[in-house]
Amino acid sequence: MSVPIELPYRARAGLRAAGWVWRHPGLTLAALYLILNIVAVFAPEWLTRYDPLAADPVSAQLGSSAEHWLGTDQLGRDICARVVYGARYSLSISAAAIAVATLAGTVLGLIAGLARGWLDELITRFLDVVSAFPDLLLALMLISFTGPGSVNLLFALGVASAPRFARVVRAQTFVVAESGYVEQAKTFGLAPWVLVWRHVLPHAIAQVPVLATIGLGTAIIGTSGLSFLGMGPQPPTAEWGLMLAEGRNYLYNAWWIAVWPGVAITLAVVAANALGGFWQARFERREVA
Repeated sequence: MSVPIELPYRARAGLRAAGWVWRHPGLTLAALYLILNIVAVFAPEWLTRYDPLAADPVSAQLGSSAEHWLGTDQLGRDICARVVYGARYSLSISAAAIAVATLAGTVLGLIAGLARGWLDELITRFLDVVSAFPDLLLALMLISFTGPGSVNLLFALGVASAPRFARVVRAQTFVVAESGYVEQAKTFGLAPWVLVWRHVLPHAIAQVPVLATIGLGTAIIGTSGLSFLGMGPQPPTAEWGLMLAEGRNYLYNAWWIAVWPGVAITLAVVAANALGGFWQARFERREVA
């Protein structure tokens, strides 16, 4: 009679991880691409040896080669280096905008869900007005008053994205505040802020990370689109949307100047949406269960 072999914990964990990768190759590639972009944000010198701002007119508009993998732009700057360093601006601004939207939306949704009455009605009507405008259009309107720049861009995108977080938190707060365990906690005489911090807030924001992951893709599109219009970082900054704007006049004779930043934007959005969709599906199944 054969005795089954009990594998060590680390070996079992490694096999489970390998099985997950085998079953979800697309999600694995999406996660790897986002990790690569995170490395580009914090340590771009690990991925390229070129300075993204170093111009070399003699090498202008060169195609792909062993020396310049993605070619050079109209000023002779290395496209690969500019795409790598561009992640620092495009992803940082997008992530910061989602952080602003998450914080503002959570605060507004929590206040509306707990206050009820006229304050809830006032916040809800305000969210309705903000939601009436497409995110990109509202952000463009806000930047027209504050002026272009990275900080103004991220706050404009954050304000435009806040209503979707506020509505989810408000709805969840209504449900949690009426639940049995919260009513029981009230009978113990807990202070209102303790009750909110320990029992209401953790459950009200349970879905916020999922929304933030999905919203990151939308924020990347918004950041790149507004930068393309000149509302974000200014030249000679290496930023994906700005690189698209600079390369659109050279599509016929040097298409790679605009195509590679566009590919970087597309892959980042697809990766964020893929991971966000997977996370949302897992969350919804857990809610049903």
